Amino acid sequence: MLQLNAPVGILQGSEILFADFATGGPMWVGEGPREVRSRVSFPQPFQAPPAVMAGLSMWDLDHRTNSRIDLSTAAVTAEGFDLVFRTWGDSRIARIRASWTAIGQLRDAEQWQVD
Repeated sequence: MLQLNAPVGILQGSEILFADFATGGPMWVGEGPREVRSRVSFPQPFQAPPAVMAGLSMWDLDHRTNSRIDLSTAAVTAEGFDLVFRTWGDSRIARIRASWTAIGQLRDAEQWQVD
């Protein structure tokens, strides 16, 4: 539960989840259900699991196949979360970058360090 007078912190970042076109990886040459998970760790933990929003900030797709993209977050804790990318069918995904923002209550305003 968020306290009304508690300090709130905002963190944001960006992660390249894969670049399978360069290595012939499963997102580029595979078919059917495929998934990539990337763990993001916060530099300092929040008081409780924050609200985390994620979106695609770069995508490189084969124009000859259907574009099937599912980006979500999972396993959100005060220390971090997973970015989860899924595709299916014959989709060929060369590379993906996801950007994220986490908003939550800070442990102690005096201990929070902003770089």
